[in-house]
Amino acid sequence: MVKICCIGAGYVGGPTMAVIALKCPSVEVAVVDISVPRITAWNSDQLPIYEPGLDDVVKQCRGKNLFFSTDVEKHVREADIVFVSVNTPTKTRGLGAGKAADLTYWESAARMIADVSVSDKIVVEKSTVPVKTAEAIEKILMHNSKGIKFQILSNPEFLAEGTAIEDLFYPDRVLIGGRETPEGFKAIKALKDVYAQWVPEDRILTTNLWSAELTKLAANAFLAQRISSVNAMSALCEATGANVSEVSYAVGKDSRIGPKFLNSSVGFGGSCFQKDILNLVYICECNGLPEVAEYWKQVIKINDYQKTRFVNRIVSSMFNTVSNKKIAVLGFAFKKDTGDTRETPAIDVCKGLLGDKARISIYDPQVTEEQIQRDLTMNKFDWDHPIHLQPMSPTTVKQVSVAWDAYAATKDAHGICLLTEWDEFKTLDYERIFENMQKPAFVFDGRNVVDAEKLRKIGFIVYSIGKPLDQWLKDMPALS
Repeated sequence: MVKICCIGAGYVGGPTMAVIALKCPSVEVAVVDISVPRITAWNSDQLPIYEPGLDDVVKQCRGKNLFFSTDVEKHVREADIVFVSVNTPTKTRGLGAGKAADLTYWESAARMIADVSVSDKIVVEKSTVPVKTAEAIEKILMHNSKGIKFQILSNPEFLAEGTAIEDLFYPDRVLIGGRETPEGFKAIKALKDVYAQWVPEDRILTTNLWSAELTKLAANAFLAQRISSVNAMSALCEATGANVSEVSYAVGKDSRIGPKFLNSSVGFGGSCFQKDILNLVYICECNGLPEVAEYWKQVIKINDYQKTRFVNRIVSSMFNTVSNKKIAVLGFAFKKDTGDTRETPAIDVCKGLLGDKARISIYDPQVTEEQIQRDLTMNKFDWDHPIHLQPMSPTTVKQVSVAWDAYAATKDAHGICLLTEWDEFKTLDYERIFENMQKPAFVFDGRNVVDAEKLRKIGFIVYSIGKPLDQWLKDMPALS
């Protein structure tokens, strides 16, 4: 029986291993983590992450061929294949601060694997890592190996949160990179045989190590670039009276471009896009490619500009001040169907409003009050360290309250910000909401989820990103 161990029970490790266990009943899968609360949650009825379909997959396999454990060394020692899915945060100090990936957790995982191993192993990079990480890992393993042979593979994940289980069941592609040596090809085949139990062979791509590592960064950079491109157009649409939805629909009809990732919004979020592009920028700079670095930096600049522009529009529309005004924020997760708030645009929008002394009431169906308060008080990049290394009891932000539903959040509010495209926000009783708000009542739709015309008929002043502006908004231009 092939034994697989995954170090790291987070958003990538948990779902990926659960699906491998489901699809490969003859493989024994152990997911290990030093966080006791996290492993306890994986073994309970209340899983530590929300992902549609995940509950069902875990329940089918847990205790049969899928195990969650804090006994990291035992399972690593017994495994034939070790996936490493630990945090790779952006460095906050030292060389490459603000851009380079911090490989502290990766290095300690590699040293531990070398320490406890008593048989040859395939070590698989599952975390997003900078190009050439495999080389560093190889050196650590080789110099501490005590005669045991290790093969390093890169097998980056391409999951989208909210559809992760579907993405794992029917992936566009599975990418496996390894050394171009007889031992390397043998290791690639061993991992390929696992995926081939449910993924069609033509979707399993094999490359050299560096191509696999770089493909992950490139894919995320290309996707983020599409969002920044349409968001840059949204600003021009507002200035000229064009409608960004019509423009992006027409552009997406070009078969060379396609329709995906062309929705204008308040900005992209999630654990990967910004981090991976910063990483790419750093690698380009280190390799003497400043022009290429500058090009990718612009993708992040536009994303930051879009969030700032949204906040400026709110403040300018409401007589140039939101001081002591109640603003209802509907949606805090970075996208619908996930409770994940990592790098969510809502953090920057809320901080911008708090900077102008607004009072904020937040409602999100999947995000806890504790998580919201953590996010609003944590330093940049702190979120990407294991939870036990994050600030333990962040100070709460007094001007922020968390409501149990959208009606409570909007009661007596001066304005509403829609920051996550949860389906329930499309069907709210906006007449009831309007009745209970201060007038004039504003809606700032950062995801283009509501029917602006319908809301205007009720009496709202509506701002939708990239759409022709209300007369009110033209009379109160946003200062950039």
